Amino acid sequence: MQLNSLTDVLAEQIADLRSAEQQLTQALPKMAEAANDGGLRDAFTNHLDETRRHAERLEQVIPTLNVTVPAKECEAMRGLIKEGEEIIGAGGDPTARDTALIAAAQRVEHYEIAAYGTARTLAQELDLGQAAGLLEETLDEESKADSLLNKLATGGLMSRGLNEQATRS
Repeated sequence: MQLNSLTDVLAEQIADLRSAEQQLTQALPKMAEAANDGGLRDAFTNHLDETRRHAERLEQVIPTLNVTVPAKECEAMRGLIKEGEEIIGAGGDPTARDTALIAAAQRVEHYEIAAYGTARTLAQELDLGQAAGLLEETLDEESKADSLLNKLATGGLMSRGLNEQATRS
C-alpha cells in the first residue's frame, strides 16, 4: 500500500469501511437471533437494513474519489465480530447475555463512528462535498444506533434496563 496523498488515505479508509460494512451485514442477523429481548432483536434487525444502506452509500462515494479503492479486509471489524460470536455462543442468564451483546455492538458502533468521522473529515479537507455529505449521513446514523443501544441498556426503551436486570440475576 502506498499512501502518497490525503486522497490515498481516504481511499484506504473507504476500503476499510466497505469491508467492515460487508462483514457486519453477515454478523447482525446472528446477533439478532441470539438476542433474548425483543427490543434488542429489533434494534439489530433495523440496523442491518441501515448497514446495507451504509454499504450502498460507500459505493456512491467511491466514484467521487477519482482513485482506485483497494480491496481489503477490515481486520478490526473481524476482531470485533469474533468477540460478538463468543458472546453468541456463551451460556448463562439471557439478560446478562443481552447486556454483553449490547457491549459488543457498542464497540462496533464506536469503531464505525471513528472511521466514518475520519473519512468525512478527509473528504471535507479534499473539497469532496458529495462524498463528505454521504459520509456525514452515515456517521449520524451510526451515532443514533449507539444512542439506541445506550437506551436499551439503561432502560430508556424498556420498563427496566438490561443492566439493572443483569445485576439482580
